[in-house]
Amino acid sequence: MIRISEMVFAGHPDKFCDQVADAVIAEAMKIDNNAYGQVEVSAWSDQVWLSGGLCTSRPMPKSLDEIVLETGLAIGYSGDNAIDARLYQVTDTVCRVERDPDHWTGKVNDQAVVIGWAGYDKKTRYLPPEHYLAHVFREAMTASFRQGCLAGQGPDGKLMVRIKEQSAGWEVEHILVSLQQTESAAFESVCAGIEATLERAYQAERRGNPKWLTAWNDIRLMFNPNGPWVNGGSDGDNGQTGRKLVMDFYGPRIPIGGGALSGKHLSHIDRIGAYAARDAAVRAVQSGARECLVRVAYAPNIKRPIDVSYEMVGRGRREAKSFFEHPAMIARYTGAVIDSDMARGRHFFDQDFAWNGGNP
Repeated sequence: MIRISEMVFAGHPDKFCDQVADAVIAEAMKIDNNAYGQVEVSAWSDQVWLSGGLCTSRPMPKSLDEIVLETGLAIGYSGDNAIDARLYQVTDTVCRVERDPDHWTGKVNDQAVVIGWAGYDKKTRYLPPEHYLAHVFREAMTASFRQGCLAGQGPDGKLMVRIKEQSAGWEVEHILVSLQQTESAAFESVCAGIEATLERAYQAERRGNPKWLTAWNDIRLMFNPNGPWVNGGSDGDNGQTGRKLVMDFYGPRIPIGGGALSGKHLSHIDRIGAYAARDAAVRAVQSGARECLVRVAYAPNIKRPIDVSYEMVGRGRREAKSFFEHPAMIARYTGAVIDSDMARGRHFFDQDFAWNGGNP
């Protein structure tokens, strides 16, 4: 069976928007742990637009312009590449209300259908292997941009992984990377840096998991097929929050729910429900199922889900309906985990988050 998945790097304009949106939520939560927030971000060229609503008990000390700037510089929009975050012109139309945010965060304030999935084992972090490997490469490339052989390159880019799944394991057939580079960098050196970075990451995975069957030299590599790519970030494409949901969730072969993750307080039902469904699916696999998909539906102002369904291969633990009640989820997960870095794509990859296997 052929399996394919893809990622974008932190400097992709869609991911930039996700990171700004979550940075706004994190800043609001410094004032109130239960601060309400639903923020959308768009970017194009040197323009950034923010809309939505925030509710905190007192004013936020940091402006949204400052948050945009700090997030962009942290990603690598430093002026050494096509984008300099200091030149962004920010249009802020976010509605701010100063009152008790429990009016919104203390209840289910929208309808939602959320999906959680888990399969395989801890070595793939309960993700499909093609999606797991794409995440591994994304993390390796991100680290290399900061202080590796690709330092100063990126931060925009994409990658794709194509594998053949067999009973004995996984044959990696293709790896495609398109990476933004600085104008002064030699194209051949950038490609060599990509290969060195990916090979180190892949060889480490092979040492830890014999199911990765393919020798590195047998993988077909494709790097920047269009040639040198300089105009990345919002200089080359527009960005919008919530446009990389398949990447954020489980890859293209697993269904996802209807709501975005970034830009919402943890208690927002789209977000916390998706984390709880993932948690339940992981627990089912940890207790014996080979694969589990959990689907949960919510109605506004009703704390209990109106439907919970499991689709399971094998037999594993099924959580009671109370596991998915809004107050129980708020008590179980802390909004303190939300920061801009989470929106790089770590939602269901990072095992520091309780819903990804932290609660066996």
